[in-house]
Amino acid sequence: MTKSELISQIAENAGISKSDADKAYDAIVSAIIGGLKKDGHVPITGLGTFKVAYRAARSGRNPSTGETIQIAAKNVLKFKASKNVEAEIA
Repeated sequence: MTKSELISQIAENAGISKSDADKAYDAIVSAIIGGLKKDGHVPITGLGTFKVAYRAARSGRNPSTGETIQIAAKNVLKFKASKNVEAEIA
């Protein structure tokens, strides 16, 4: 599903204009990012939890040359779906 398809679905389900749905979408995304920056996790009841996790530096291998390379440490985003969502899509 693309962003525009999601916005159309939000507008239809909520009975609002696409412009208002786009603003709501942007507000939700902004709030999630802000929560991740502040607390490192954002639980959304009925959907799941977004969480920032630290991935340590490690050695890897370039598949085309076989050369060993160093992969830098970084923060990554993880999402764990709630049991309700897992049941719905199963």
